[in-house]
Amino acid sequence: MAGNETGRRHSRDDVAEAALRILDDLGLADLTMRRLAGALDVQPSALYWHFPNKQTLLAELADRIVAARTAEPLAEVAAWQDAVRAEADALRDALLAYRDGAEVVSSTLALGLGSPGTVDRLALAVARGGFDVETSRRSATALLHFVLGHVSHEQQRIQYDSLGVLVDHPESPLDEDDPAAAFAFGVGLFVGGLELSRSRT
Repeated sequence: MAGNETGRRHSRDDVAEAALRILDDLGLADLTMRRLAGALDVQPSALYWHFPNKQTLLAELADRIVAARTAEPLAEVAAWQDAVRAEADALRDALLAYRDGAEVVSSTLALGLGSPGTVDRLALAVARGGFDVETSRRSATALLHFVLGHVSHEQQRIQYDSLGVLVDHPESPLDEDDPAAAFAFGVGLFVGGLELSRSRT
């Protein structure tokens, strides 16, 4: 009972916001239930009043990370291609807003947790091009994988750079000079592929 009473001193929102602060300050590796409990001045067991395990906590954080973009209406643009680009850009921005944001969202999706809102929005943007439900959904999933992978790489580079461990390799096979331009190019390839697939059906 004491654990439950202690847990009630903080709301579910308090716990999630404290976890987001730790994530942003220290990174996912240092976001432990013990550290979170210390930040809230409670016993670790008290956290389980709100979140039964760390996975459900991370799922909540993932939903919050992308919440800013899912709360907004879909981009009002004339062309479906622009809608897809706008949604991909917004998702990238949301993930970059938090340290290890892409890793948190990716791990949550891999466990089948979290809100389906991210895929739903991408699918709706694709569907504006007249694609059927299955094609729109599968395309959205593929695009989401690209976004998560690209941003994860960006965030790793940022962290390594902050630690002073990056070494410039002029022969690197990756485009490191302008991550935003590289991202836009990748999304453009995706959109172009969808256009081509439609023209062949």
